[in-house]
Amino acid sequence: MTTTRRAFGALAAGAALAALAPAATASASPRHRRLIAHDDFRHGLGRWAVELEQGGTVTARRGVLEVDVPAGATIWFRQPLDGPYVLEYTATPVSEGGVNDRVSDLNNFWNAVDVRSPDDLFATHRGGALAEYDYLKTYYSGYGANYNTTTRLRRYVGESAVRPLIYDYTEPLLVANEPNRVRIVSDGSKVHWWDNGRLVFDYTDPEPYTRGHFAFRTTWSHFRISDFRVWRSQRQHS
Repeated sequence: MTTTRRAFGALAAGAALAALAPAATASASPRHRRLIAHDDFRHGLGRWAVELEQGGTVTARRGVLEVDVPAGATIWFRQPLDGPYVLEYTATPVSEGGVNDRVSDLNNFWNAVDVRSPDDLFATHRGGALAEYDYLKTYYSGYGANYNTTTRLRRYVGESAVRPLIYDYTEPLLVANEPNRVRIVSDGSKVHWWDNGRLVFDYTDPEPYTRGHFAFRTTWSHFRISDFRVWRSQRQHS
């Protein structure tokens, strides 16, 4: 199964990487958009739900969501989102000699629904370990995961130990202390994940997830996140 998935990922990677032409950068932003959600990270974590595997520190102050954790961490935006939308944020992997300053795992869940409590994601307890999220129906991106060696897109289907792999790359990867300006597009069957103007994942889902919750996800790492915005777009470009 692993070989098959990697082979599929390699084929998909070729198609997606072919889309990474310079012109793609210019078309990344929607032409018309309306702000539907945001957080400037100056007023605490009231809009977020934090799930930690082994503790750590998650704070929101002075314009920065700081995540400094020794193990799994998932930080959910409490407001559910319905497509079409464009979600943007900036995340910097911190490498300053701290115990958790391992440059790895800029990850996201989006359009997430827990099949055990489909009407309320937060009615089901989860403790931050990755396996506890198997019962989500969601998209999951792992940018610079596995000690900053892989970048992957998965489509969870709500079953234990089943995490279908869509794309499996060995680049692009994280760079220590360099910002990643992320843009996620959820527009019907179209699923895009951009970093610094580069289209990393370009997926057309025949049975799309179009609503649910967004989360920052990482493990044993230290990130500073800012400029969280979600836009309703009237028109998006591929």
